[in-house]
Amino acid sequence: MSSPCARVRRVGLFGGTHGNELSGVLLVRRWQQDGAEIQRAGVEVKPFLTNPRAVERCTRYIDCDLNRVFDPESLGRPVVEDIPYEVRRAQEINHIFGPKGSDDAYDLIFDLHNTTSNMGGTIILENSRDDFTIQMVHYIKNALAPEPCPVLLIEHPSLKYATTRSVAKHPVGKYQT
Repeated sequence: MSSPCARVRRVGLFGGTHGNELSGVLLVRRWQQDGAEIQRAGVEVKPFLTNPRAVERCTRYIDCDLNRVFDPESLGRPVVEDIPYEVRRAQEINHIFGPKGSDDAYDLIFDLHNTTSNMGGTIILENSRDDFTIQMVHYIKNALAPEPCPVLLIEHPSLKYATTRSVAKHPVGKYQT
């Protein structure tokens, strides 16, 4: 359970986790050129292109799905010549935004995705007991009203998530059709 009063000081905005999902890529590139619209006093906001090689090729991934390799085994693998590109990239991202599960990890990561499913703009959460993300989603839904903003909870009691956003203390996925 997280503290509802915890202050958010560092936010990561991820695009390109899957290199063929271009909405997040375009937003990250825009914010990297001019981040005025995402900057707030007292908060470091870092737009970040997560899988640049896959983006360059406009393919989901190069060797394996980046959004599935943030597990302890992959993050702890020795860096050798034949390590899959996305595993090496996960280790780099964990170094920059983590380490995962630590007090030093970024407070919040928004991982921006596209889908061909008819989901509209949907927020994905992994933990129903995270007071901060529940309150944040409530705020977002009210700010967007009357536009719908579905929330999908993919919580499982024994599943440890290995998603890109799971490096943060408060992971949030955003899918857009």
